[in-house]
Amino acid sequence: MTYVLLVGGFVLLVAGAEVLVRGAGRVAVRFGLSPIVVGLTVVAFGTSAPEMAVSVGSAFSGQTGLAVGNVVGSNIANVLLVLGAAAAFGGTLVVALQIVRVDVPLMIAASVAVLVMSLNGSIGRLEGALLFAGIVGYVAFTVVGARSAGAEERAEYEAEYGTDSGPGPAVDVLMIVGGVGALVLGSTWLVDSASEIATTLGVSDLVIGLTVVALGTSAPELATSLVAAVKGERDIAVGNAVGSNLFNLLSVLGLTALVAPDGLPVSDDALRLDMPVMVVVAVACLPVFFNGYSLKRWEGGLFVAYYTAYIGFLVLTETGSGLRDPFAVVMGVFVIPLTVITLAVVGWQAWRNPHNQPPDALG
Repeated sequence: MTYVLLVGGFVLLVAGAEVLVRGAGRVAVRFGLSPIVVGLTVVAFGTSAPEMAVSVGSAFSGQTGLAVGNVVGSNIANVLLVLGAAAAFGGTLVVALQIVRVDVPLMIAASVAVLVMSLNGSIGRLEGALLFAGIVGYVAFTVVGARSAGAEERAEYEAEYGTDSGPGPAVDVLMIVGGVGALVLGSTWLVDSASEIATTLGVSDLVIGLTVVALGTSAPELATSLVAAVKGERDIAVGNAVGSNLFNLLSVLGLTALVAPDGLPVSDDALRLDMPVMVVVAVACLPVFFNGYSLKRWEGGLFVAYYTAYIGFLVLTETGSGLRDPFAVVMGVFVIPLTVITLAVVGWQAWRNPHNQPPDALG
């Protein structure tokens, strides 16, 4: 029954987020917001709705390790697994100029800020307020930037969130209520079942959050990015993943720290491994994306391989396997240094190459 509730919780989270986004988007348009602003704000919040529901629910139920692990694990998965798989199996992904110049540096800054805030063992309410203020500023910047969107992009959002056809306002409100209800119920099922599984297996809430829950809440992004890449719509996958990571760090962690009774405790395990990995993954995006403003197949394959290695290390650590130490030596002495050197060379070559331009600047 526990595993049925786990799967049911994931289903309700995904369905609830989709229904909430569509209902809220159409209501926002009815109140005068342009469809493109709705698409860039309401939808962005919607992609992080499962993480928000799980993290806030975990904080209220005392499963703070699950709350932190969910966000950190989702951010690692969004880059290494979601973008990696989309590039490896769907082909080279296009990276917009704004993502390289604005969004990725913001993601790096937010990742570092969360790590620094956690060094004393918790993220307090004041720090949560600062993080949440960051997402308010980011949304304001996005809304202002929406004015420069092209006609084709505007038409796409108008078709998606316009109110010329479809159900009336009463149905839109019902969609919002139903979406919120599904998120609340789904998060309750997921948190309770994940906690029970952790107790049964003898592993920490943090590890369950980093693996099972993070993979579940990142499943919509994975499916969307893979389908988009296969269809040839390779310009949206990177923006969705980076935007989702920003919302996870600033909005989800910020709000969770604000509402948690005693702030959001961060374990030593998360500080030693998982949060540094999250920061390194964010930093690695810059030289990779800057090189030709794209994520190539081999780079995507490398991302997926690193995600597999990260999950493998967590499993070896939790099971007390004797393979953990040799695995750590191989990764630390050979694989990671070689990758760092490769990324440094790639970034340096891209920086010195005068022809390194984003696709929309090539004419």
